[in-house]
Amino acid sequence: MQIKDLHQHFLDFPSVSTDTRKINDNCIFFALKGDNFNGNTYAEEALEKGAAFVVVDEKEYAVSNRYILVDDVLKTLQDLANYHRNYCSAKVIGLTGSNGKTTTKELIHGVLSKKYRTIATQGNLNNHIGVPLTLLSIQEDTEIAIVEMGANHQKEIAFLSAIAQPDFGYITNFGKAHLEGFGGVEGVIKGKSELYDYLLANHKSVFINADDPIQLEKLGGYIQKYGFSTQNQAYYKIESLGADPFVQLKVEDMVINTQLIGVYNFTNCAIAICMGKYFNVDLPSIKKAIEAYTPENNRSQIIEKHGSTIILDAYNANPTSMQAALESFEETGKNPKIVLLGDMFELGEAAGEEHQKITDIVLEMDLEDAYFIGENFYSTQTSFQKFNSVDEIVSFLRSNPLPKNSTLLIKGSRGMALERLLDFI
Repeated sequence: MQIKDLHQHFLDFPSVSTDTRKINDNCIFFALKGDNFNGNTYAEEALEKGAAFVVVDEKEYAVSNRYILVDDVLKTLQDLANYHRNYCSAKVIGLTGSNGKTTTKELIHGVLSKKYRTIATQGNLNNHIGVPLTLLSIQEDTEIAIVEMGANHQKEIAFLSAIAQPDFGYITNFGKAHLEGFGGVEGVIKGKSELYDYLLANHKSVFINADDPIQLEKLGGYIQKYGFSTQNQAYYKIESLGADPFVQLKVEDMVINTQLIGVYNFTNCAIAICMGKYFNVDLPSIKKAIEAYTPENNRSQIIEKHGSTIILDAYNANPTSMQAALESFEETGKNPKIVLLGDMFELGEAAGEEHQKITDIVLEMDLEDAYFIGENFYSTQTSFQKFNSVDEIVSFLRSNPLPKNSTLLIKGSRGMALERLLDFI
Protein backbone atom coordinates (compact mmCIF):
# COMPACT_ATOMS: atom_id res chain seq x y z
CA MET A 1 0.00 0.00 0.00
CA GLN A 2 1.24 3.47 -0.87
CA ILE A 3 1.80 5.91 2.00
CA LYS A 4 -0.77 8.33 0.58
CA ASP A 5 -3.37 5.53 0.63
CA LEU A 6 -2.45 4.56 4.18
CA HIS A 7 -2.69 8.22 5.11
CA GLN A 8 -6.25 8.30 3.81
CA HIS A 9 -7.06 5.42 6.17
CA PHE A 10 -5.42 7.43 8.94
CA LEU A 11 -7.57 10.47 8.16
CA ASP A 12 -10.65 8.25 8.43
CA PHE A 13 -9.36 6.64 11.63
CA PRO A 14 -6.99 9.24 13.17
CA SER A 15 -5.66 7.26 16.10
CA VAL A 16 -2.56 5.09 16.21
CA SER A 17 -1.45 2.40 18.66
CA THR A 18 1.69 0.28 18.96
CA ASP A 19 0.58 -1.53 22.13
CA THR A 20 -2.40 -3.88 22.42
CA ARG A 21 -2.78 -2.82 26.05
CA LYS A 22 -3.66 0.65 24.79
CA ILE A 23 -6.09 0.09 21.95
CA ASN A 24 -8.59 2.83 21.16
CA ASP A 25 -11.75 2.04 19.20
CA ASN A 26 -11.14 2.36 15.47
CA CYS A 27 -7.42 3.02 15.78
CA ILE A 28 -4.74 1.74 13.43
CA PHE A 29 -2.42 -0.74 15.12
CA PHE A 30 1.22 -0.86 13.98
CA ALA A 31 2.74 -4.27 14.70
CA LEU A 32 6.24 -3.19 15.67
CA LYS A 33 8.99 -5.65 16.52
CA GLY A 34 11.44 -5.56 19.40
CA ASP A 35 14.28 -7.67 20.74
CA ASN A 36 11.86 -9.82 22.70
CA PHE A 37 8.54 -9.52 20.87
CA ASN A 38 6.95 -9.63 17.43
CA GLY A 39 4.03 -7.26 17.06
CA ASN A 40 2.64 -9.30 14.16
CA THR A 41 1.58 -11.95 16.64
CA TYR A 42 -0.63 -9.40 18.41
CA ALA A 43 -2.40 -8.15 15.29
CA GLU A 44 -5.46 -10.33 15.70
CA GLU A 45 -5.79 -9.31 19.35
CA ALA A 46 -5.67 -5.64 18.32
CA LEU A 47 -8.59 -6.15 15.94
CA GLU A 48 -10.56 -8.01 18.60
CA LYS A 49 -10.04 -5.07 20.96
CA GLY A 50 -11.44 -2.57 18.47
CA ALA A 51 -8.71 -1.55 16.04
CA ALA A 52 -9.99 -0.63 12.58
CA PHE A 53 -6.86 -1.85 10.78
CA VAL A 54 -3.55 -3.46 11.65
CA VAL A 55 -0.27 -2.84 9.81
CA VAL A 56 1.90 -5.99 9.59
CA ASP A 57 5.06 -6.97 7.73
CA GLU A 58 4.81 -10.77 7.73
CA LYS A 59 2.58 -12.15 4.99
CA GLU A 60 1.19 -15.07 6.98
CA TYR A 61 -0.54 -12.68 9.36
CA ALA A 62 -2.35 -10.69 6.64
CA VAL A 63 -5.48 -12.84 6.54
CA SER A 64 -8.16 -10.25 5.66
CA ASN A 65 -8.60 -6.78 4.17
CA ARG A 66 -8.25 -5.29 7.65
CA TYR A 67 -4.60 -6.30 7.61
CA ILE A 68 -2.32 -3.87 5.74
CA LEU A 69 0.82 -5.67 4.59
CA VAL A 70 3.99 -3.59 4.26
CA ASP A 71 7.70 -4.33 3.93
CA ASP A 72 8.67 -2.84 7.31
CA VAL A 73 6.18 -1.67 9.93
CA LEU A 74 8.57 0.72 11.70
CA LYS A 75 9.66 2.43 8.48
CA THR A 76 6.02 2.67 7.42
CA LEU A 77 5.14 4.37 10.71
CA GLN A 78 7.97 6.84 10.20
CA ASP A 79 7.06 7.49 6.56
CA LEU A 80 3.41 8.00 7.45
CA ALA A 81 4.39 10.48 10.17
CA ASN A 82 6.54 12.43 7.73
CA TYR A 83 3.73 12.44 5.13
CA HIS A 84 1.22 13.65 7.72
CA ARG A 85 3.62 16.33 8.96
CA ASN A 86 3.72 17.76 5.42
CA TYR A 87 -0.01 17.27 4.90
CA CYS A 88 -0.80 19.53 7.86
CA SER A 89 0.04 23.22 7.99
CA ALA A 90 1.39 23.27 11.56
CA LYS A 91 4.78 24.83 12.20
CA VAL A 92 7.13 22.35 13.88
CA ILE A 93 9.61 23.27 16.62
CA GLY A 94 12.35 20.67 17.11
CA LEU A 95 13.88 20.41 20.55
CA THR A 96 16.90 18.45 21.76
CA GLY A 97 19.80 18.75 24.22
CA SER A 98 21.56 16.91 27.03
CA ASN A 99 19.48 18.21 29.94
CA GLY A 100 16.11 19.85 30.48
CA LYS A 101 14.39 18.83 27.25
CA THR A 102 11.09 17.75 28.77
CA THR A 103 10.80 20.67 31.18
CA THR A 104 11.65 23.10 28.38
CA LYS A 105 9.12 21.45 26.08
CA GLU A 106 6.36 21.79 28.68
CA LEU A 107 7.21 25.45 29.32
CA ILE A 108 7.20 26.28 25.61
CA HIS A 109 3.95 24.39 25.17
CA GLY A 110 2.36 26.29 28.04
CA VAL A 111 3.44 29.67 26.68
CA LEU A 112 2.48 29.11 23.03
CA SER A 113 -0.83 27.51 24.00
CA LYS A 114 -1.90 30.91 25.32
CA LYS A 115 -2.35 32.05 21.71
CA TYR A 116 -2.13 29.04 19.39
CA ARG A 117 -3.60 25.56 18.97
CA THR A 118 -0.54 23.66 20.07
CA ILE A 119 0.48 20.03 20.58
CA ALA A 120 3.66 18.67 22.13
CA THR A 121 5.45 15.38 22.69
CA GLN A 122 3.69 13.38 25.39
CA GLY A 123 5.98 12.45 28.27
CA ASN A 124 9.39 11.56 26.88
CA LEU A 125 8.28 9.84 23.65
CA ASN A 126 11.25 11.33 21.85
CA ASN A 127 12.88 8.46 19.97
CA HIS A 128 12.49 6.82 16.54
CA ILE A 129 9.01 5.65 17.56
CA GLY A 130 7.95 8.51 19.83
CA VAL A 131 8.69 11.26 17.31
CA PRO A 132 6.45 9.67 14.63
CA LEU A 133 3.68 9.21 17.18
CA THR A 134 3.95 12.89 18.13
CA LEU A 135 3.75 13.95 14.49
CA LEU A 136 0.68 11.78 13.98
CA SER A 137 -1.03 13.61 16.84
CA ILE A 138 -0.99 16.82 14.79
CA GLN A 139 -4.52 17.72 13.75
CA GLU A 140 -5.57 19.75 10.75
CA ASP A 141 -6.22 22.80 12.94
CA THR A 142 -2.95 22.48 14.91
CA GLU A 143 -0.87 25.60 14.48
CA ILE A 144 2.34 24.70 16.32
CA ALA A 145 3.83 21.30 17.21
CA ILE A 146 6.69 21.04 19.71
CA VAL A 147 8.62 17.85 19.00
CA GLU A 148 11.17 16.63 21.54
CA MET A 149 14.02 14.59 20.06
CA GLY A 150 16.29 12.42 22.19
CA ALA A 151 19.45 10.61 21.19
CA ASN A 152 22.25 8.53 22.63
CA HIS A 153 24.45 8.15 19.54
CA GLN A 154 25.58 9.95 16.40
CA LYS A 155 23.20 10.45 13.45
CA GLU A 156 20.08 9.87 15.55
CA ILE A 157 19.08 13.55 15.70
CA ALA A 158 19.78 13.85 11.97
CA PHE A 159 17.44 10.92 11.34
CA LEU A 160 14.68 12.33 13.56
CA SER A 161 15.07 15.76 11.99
CA ALA A 162 14.54 14.25 8.55
CA ILE A 163 11.26 12.76 9.76
CA ALA A 164 9.99 15.81 11.65
CA GLN A 165 11.38 18.43 9.25
CA PRO A 166 11.27 21.20 11.90
CA ASP A 167 10.77 24.83 10.90
CA PHE A 168 12.45 26.01 14.11
CA GLY A 169 14.82 24.38 16.56
CA TYR A 170 16.48 24.77 19.93
CA ILE A 171 19.21 22.83 21.74
CA THR A 172 18.93 23.16 25.51
CA ASN A 173 22.64 22.50 26.17
CA PHE A 174 25.58 20.21 25.51
CA GLY A 175 26.32 18.18 28.63
CA LYS A 176 27.97 14.96 29.71
CA ALA A 177 25.05 12.71 28.83
CA HIS A 178 25.20 9.37 26.98
CA LEU A 179 28.99 9.66 26.74
CA GLU A 180 29.26 5.96 25.97
CA GLY A 181 27.08 6.18 22.87
CA PHE A 182 28.33 9.54 21.63
CA GLY A 183 32.00 8.83 22.28
CA GLY A 184 32.76 11.68 24.66
CA VAL A 185 31.77 15.31 25.10
CA GLU A 186 32.84 16.33 21.58
CA GLY A 187 30.63 13.55 20.28
CA VAL A 188 27.72 14.93 22.28
CA ILE A 189 28.22 18.37 20.76
CA LYS A 190 28.45 16.93 17.27
CA GLY A 191 25.43 14.67 17.75
CA LYS A 192 23.11 17.27 19.27
CA SER A 193 24.22 19.84 16.67
CA GLU A 194 22.71 17.67 13.95
CA LEU A 195 19.50 19.61 14.64
CA TYR A 196 21.31 22.84 13.81
CA ASP A 197 22.84 21.18 10.75
CA TYR A 198 19.37 20.32 9.44
CA LEU A 199 17.96 23.78 10.13
CA LEU A 200 20.87 25.62 8.55
CA ALA A 201 20.93 23.37 5.48
CA ASN A 202 17.22 23.95 4.93
CA HIS A 203 17.27 27.69 5.69
CA LYS A 204 15.06 27.30 8.76
CA SER A 205 15.09 29.37 11.94
CA VAL A 206 17.19 28.66 15.02
CA PHE A 207 16.63 29.68 18.64
CA ILE A 208 19.67 29.94 20.88
CA ASN A 209 20.87 30.64 24.36
CA ALA A 210 23.24 33.46 23.42
CA ASP A 211 25.09 33.06 26.73
CA ASP A 212 26.25 29.61 25.58
CA PRO A 213 29.57 30.01 23.71
CA ILE A 214 29.14 26.65 21.97
CA GLN A 215 25.84 27.71 20.42
CA LEU A 216 27.25 31.06 19.34
CA GLU A 217 30.27 29.40 17.77
CA LYS A 218 28.16 26.82 15.96
CA LEU A 219 25.84 29.40 14.41
CA GLY A 220 28.37 32.10 13.62
CA GLY A 221 26.85 34.67 11.29
CA TYR A 222 23.70 32.69 10.52
CA ILE A 223 20.98 35.26 9.93
CA GLN A 224 17.86 33.35 10.93
CA LYS A 225 18.67 33.02 14.61
CA TYR A 226 16.77 34.39 17.58
CA GLY A 227 17.62 34.05 21.22
CA PHE A 228 17.95 35.39 24.71
CA SER A 229 20.84 36.59 26.80
CA THR A 230 21.48 38.07 30.21
CA GLN A 231 24.22 40.32 28.80
CA ASN A 232 24.41 40.38 24.99
CA GLN A 233 22.35 43.34 23.79
CA ALA A 234 21.96 41.79 20.35
CA TYR A 235 19.47 39.32 21.82
CA TYR A 236 16.30 39.52 23.88
CA LYS A 237 17.36 40.41 27.41
CA ILE A 238 16.10 38.22 30.24
CA GLU A 239 17.52 38.78 33.69
CA SER A 240 18.00 36.08 36.32
CA LEU A 241 16.98 37.12 39.83
CA GLY A 242 18.29 33.89 41.36
CA ALA A 243 16.61 30.78 42.73
CA ASP A 244 15.96 30.82 46.47
CA PRO A 245 14.35 28.40 46.32
CA PHE A 246 12.40 29.10 43.11
CA VAL A 247 13.71 30.59 39.88
CA GLN A 248 12.86 34.27 39.38
CA LEU A 249 13.27 36.16 36.12
CA LYS A 250 12.85 39.74 35.02
CA VAL A 251 11.64 40.61 31.53
CA GLU A 252 10.86 44.15 30.40
CA ASP A 253 10.37 45.29 34.03
CA MET A 254 8.04 42.35 34.71
CA VAL A 255 9.09 39.84 37.38
CA ILE A 256 8.16 36.20 36.78
CA ASN A 257 8.05 33.91 39.82
CA THR A 258 8.29 30.27 38.83
CA GLN A 259 7.65 27.03 40.70
CA LEU A 260 10.95 25.61 39.50
CA ILE A 261 13.96 25.12 41.74
CA GLY A 262 17.57 25.33 40.63
CA VAL A 263 19.28 28.11 38.73
CA TYR A 264 19.78 25.59 35.90
CA ASN A 265 16.06 26.01 35.13
CA PHE A 266 16.58 29.68 34.29
CA THR A 267 17.51 28.92 30.69
CA ASN A 268 14.55 26.55 30.31
CA CYS A 269 12.19 29.35 31.32
CA ALA A 270 14.07 31.95 29.31
CA ILE A 271 13.76 30.15 25.99
CA ALA A 272 10.03 29.66 26.53
CA ILE A 273 9.70 33.40 27.14
CA CYS A 274 11.86 34.14 24.09
CA MET A 275 9.74 31.93 21.85
CA GLY A 276 6.59 33.46 23.25
CA LYS A 277 7.84 36.92 22.29
CA TYR A 278 8.85 35.70 18.83
CA PHE A 279 5.40 34.26 18.23
CA ASN A 280 3.73 37.43 19.56
CA VAL A 281 2.28 36.03 22.77
CA ASP A 282 1.68 38.99 25.08
CA LEU A 283 3.95 39.24 28.11
CA PRO A 284 1.19 38.92 30.77
CA SER A 285 0.13 35.63 29.14
CA ILE A 286 3.73 34.43 29.06
CA LYS A 287 4.09 35.26 32.75
CA LYS A 288 0.89 33.39 33.57
CA ALA A 289 2.02 30.29 31.69
CA ILE A 290 5.50 30.18 33.23
CA GLU A 291 4.21 30.74 36.76
CA ALA A 292 1.55 28.02 36.36
CA TYR A 293 3.99 25.27 35.41
CA THR A 294 4.59 22.73 38.18
CA PRO A 295 7.24 20.01 37.73
CA GLU A 296 6.17 16.39 38.15
CA ASN A 297 7.27 12.84 37.34
CA ASN A 298 10.32 13.01 39.64
CA ARG A 299 11.70 16.12 37.91
CA SER A 300 12.83 18.63 40.56
CA GLN A 301 9.72 18.02 42.60
CA ILE A 302 9.50 19.56 46.05
CA ILE A 303 7.94 17.30 48.66
CA GLU A 304 7.29 18.21 52.28
CA LYS A 305 7.46 15.26 54.65
CA HIS A 306 7.90 15.02 58.44
CA GLY A 307 9.08 18.61 58.60
CA SER A 308 11.72 18.03 55.92
CA THR A 309 11.88 19.49 52.43
CA ILE A 310 12.77 16.89 49.82
CA ILE A 311 13.97 17.86 46.35
CA LEU A 312 13.21 14.78 44.25
CA ASP A 313 15.14 14.90 40.99
CA ALA A 314 15.22 11.20 40.21
CA TYR A 315 14.06 11.20 36.60
CA ASN A 316 17.53 11.31 35.11
CA ALA A 317 21.13 12.26 35.84
CA ASN A 318 24.45 12.82 34.13
CA PRO A 319 27.61 14.59 35.33
CA THR A 320 26.48 17.97 34.03
CA SER A 321 23.01 17.90 35.57
CA MET A 322 24.33 16.34 38.79
CA GLN A 323 26.89 19.11 39.31
CA ALA A 324 24.29 21.80 38.50
CA ALA A 325 21.84 20.28 40.99
CA LEU A 326 24.49 20.16 43.72
CA GLU A 327 25.58 23.75 43.13
CA SER A 328 21.99 24.94 43.27
CA PHE A 329 21.25 22.83 46.35
CA GLU A 330 24.18 24.33 48.22
CA GLU A 331 22.85 27.85 47.63
CA THR A 332 19.26 27.20 48.70
CA GLY A 333 17.31 25.52 51.45
CA LYS A 334 17.65 25.37 55.19
CA ASN A 335 20.16 23.38 57.22
CA PRO A 336 20.82 20.59 57.90
CA LYS A 337 21.32 19.55 54.27
CA ILE A 338 21.62 15.95 53.12
CA VAL A 339 22.19 14.53 49.64
CA LEU A 340 21.33 11.03 48.43
CA LEU A 341 22.88 10.43 45.04
CA GLY A 342 22.43 7.45 42.73
CA ASP A 343 24.56 6.19 39.86
CA MET A 344 24.70 7.99 36.52
CA PHE A 345 24.30 5.61 33.59
CA GLU A 346 25.65 5.39 30.02
CA LEU A 347 29.02 6.98 30.76
CA GLY A 348 31.13 4.14 29.37
CA GLU A 349 34.83 4.35 30.16
CA ALA A 350 34.33 7.74 31.82
CA ALA A 351 32.05 6.30 34.53
CA GLY A 352 34.71 5.88 37.19
CA GLU A 353 36.25 9.31 36.69
CA GLU A 354 32.91 11.14 36.51
CA HIS A 355 31.49 9.50 39.64
CA GLN A 356 34.69 10.31 41.54
CA LYS A 357 34.40 13.95 40.46
CA ILE A 358 30.90 14.11 41.93
CA THR A 359 32.01 12.61 45.25
CA ASP A 360 34.85 15.16 45.36
CA ILE A 361 32.39 18.00 44.79
CA VAL A 362 30.16 16.71 47.59
CA LEU A 363 33.13 16.50 49.95
CA GLU A 364 33.72 20.26 49.56
CA MET A 365 30.08 21.16 50.26
CA ASP A 366 28.65 22.33 53.58
CA LEU A 367 26.44 19.29 54.26
CA GLU A 368 25.11 17.44 57.25
CA ASP A 369 25.59 14.14 55.45
CA ALA A 370 25.75 12.43 52.07
CA TYR A 371 24.86 8.94 50.85
CA PHE A 372 26.02 7.40 47.58
CA ILE A 373 24.02 4.60 45.97
CA GLY A 374 24.93 2.21 43.16
CA GLU A 375 27.85 0.17 41.89
CA ASN A 376 29.67 3.12 40.32
CA PHE A 377 29.50 5.32 43.41
CA TYR A 378 30.39 2.32 45.57
CA SER A 379 33.73 2.14 43.71
CA THR A 380 34.65 5.76 44.50
CA GLN A 381 36.95 7.00 47.23
CA THR A 382 34.93 9.00 49.76
CA SER A 383 34.47 9.38 53.49
CA PHE A 384 30.67 9.32 53.12
CA GLN A 385 28.61 6.16 53.32
CA LYS A 386 28.18 4.10 50.16
CA PHE A 387 25.64 1.45 49.23
CA ASN A 388 25.71 -1.00 46.35
CA SER A 389 21.98 -0.74 45.72
CA VAL A 390 18.76 0.99 46.72
CA ASP A 391 17.79 -2.12 48.68
CA GLU A 392 20.93 -1.73 50.79
CA ILE A 393 20.27 1.87 51.75
CA VAL A 394 16.60 1.06 52.41
CA SER A 395 17.73 -1.54 54.95
CA PHE A 396 20.02 1.04 56.50
CA LEU A 397 17.32 3.73 56.70
CA ARG A 398 14.90 1.37 58.45
CA SER A 399 17.12 1.41 61.52
CA ASN A 400 18.91 4.72 60.93
CA PRO A 401 16.26 7.31 60.05
CA LEU A 402 17.41 10.60 58.63
CA PRO A 403 17.02 13.65 60.88
CA LYS A 404 13.72 15.49 60.61
CA ASN A 405 13.48 19.15 59.63
CA SER A 406 16.21 18.68 57.02
CA THR A 407 16.58 19.68 53.38
CA LEU A 408 17.29 16.66 51.18
CA LEU A 409 18.34 16.29 47.55
CA ILE A 410 17.62 12.93 45.90
CA LYS A 411 19.12 12.61 42.42
CA GLY A 412 20.13 9.75 40.15
CA SER A 413 19.53 8.12 36.78
CA ARG A 414 16.09 6.76 35.97
CA GLY A 415 17.24 3.17 36.25
CA MET A 416 18.07 3.70 39.93
CA ALA A 417 14.41 4.55 40.72
CA LEU A 418 15.45 6.59 43.75
CA GLU A 419 11.85 7.68 44.37
CA ARG A 420 11.61 4.41 46.28
CA LEU A 421 13.51 6.13 49.07
CA LEU A 422 10.57 8.41 49.83
CA ASP A 423 8.80 5.71 51.83
CA PHE A 424 11.79 5.49 54.18
CA ILE A 425 12.40 9.16 54.86
